[in-house]
Formats: sequence, structure tokens, C-alpha cells
Amino acid sequence: MLIAYPYLLIAFAFCVLLGFGLGRYRDASFQNRGEALISKTIQANFAPPNFHLLNHITLQLQDGTTQVDHILVSKFGVFVIETKDYKGWIFANSKQATWTQVVFGRKFRFQNPIFQNMRHVQAVEKLLDFLPSSAIKSLVVFVGKAEFKTEKPPGVYAISELINYQQGHTEEVLSLNRVQFCVGRLETTRLAITRQTDLAHLQSLERRLGRKKLN
Repeated sequence: MLIAYPYLLIAFAFCVLLGFGLGRYRDASFQNRGEALISKTIQANFAPPNFHLLNHITLQLQDGTTQVDHILVSKFGVFVIETKDYKGWIFANSKQATWTQVVFGRKFRFQNPIFQNMRHVQAVEKLLDFLPSSAIKSLVVFVGKAEFKTEKPPGVYAISELINYQQGHTEEVLSLNRVQFCVGRLETTRLAITRQTDLAHLQSLERRLGRKKLN
């Protein structure tokens, strides 16, 4: 047993490292192309310890679950990000429940992502109830080749505008300790990143939205 003990330690360390690697792979594999692009852009420009990015966060609510594409926790605020990977023309109005996408003359309606992200923001505000609401900000980012044919609503940005938007926040509203506390609470509260979690979330959406094809 004494001879085998070092080998057991090595095996244990290998399993820990393997689990960590698989966890990072699983997080990336559950992102679509647009979400992966947002993650890559943020990570390349906003690094720890001032910034911490969480992806694909599913939170339990009283009436089901909500799934947030990205939460960027920083000394300059908590940014709740909804990602849209669309092409074609976009007709948008911040006060309308649905927006319109036009691709080769065909029209498609989709839920106003500003309204959609409100539910995400409210879930984060409830979880981080020790922060002032002004510290938590809603952000909708379009990637892909979508072109807005109406005025882009406030809080909606192209991915090319994301870096300038984030760099424009220079007032520190959270200490590093508070940033780490926020990240810890989010990480310990979020549901596991699994296909089972995603399936349960889709079933929750169907119940809540009456099988409408809305995210």
C-alpha cells in the first residue's frame, strides 16, 4: 500500500485535471456559433481579475428556468448579455413584443430580445440582491450579417461595438472582493451544464409560452 500511494495521488491529480478540462470543453460545446464568438471577443479583451465571464447560465425560478447566454462580472458592473446570430434585414422597435427578420423576401418574427433579456436581468438582480440595480446592465449583441433597417434600439449593439461599449465603463462600482463574491454566488447557484438541463429548460419554455418558438 505504501508503494502504491504515490501512484494513487498521481491518478487522483490526473482525474481532477481531466474533469476540469472536460468541464471547460462542455461549457464551450454548449454554445452556438454566435455565443462562442462573443465569448472569444470578451476573453481576448477583458481578462481577470477585473473581469470574469460566465457562459450558458441556467437559473431556477419559481415558474421554471431562465437561460442566460453570458454574464460578465466586473469592477465596472455586471453585464447580462443576450446574443443573437442573425442575417438579413432586422426591423426593430424597443416597445414592440416581436421584431421582424427579412431574408430573401421572407419574413420571420422573433421575440424582442430586450424583453427577453429583462427576465434574465431580473433573475440576476434577485440572486445578487446585495447590489444596486444600477450595477446590473442589460446588453443585446447581434453577430453575423444582420442589418438594421430601423434605428437600432438603446441597449442593442453589433459585435463590432461591444469592445467600445465595455471600455466606456470606467467607473468602478464593485471591489475585487465583491466581484469574486458575485461570481461565487452565480457559479454555486447555476444548474449543471448538461443536455438534461437544456431539455428541462426547453420543456419549461413550452409550458410558460404555450409552445411558441421563443427563446
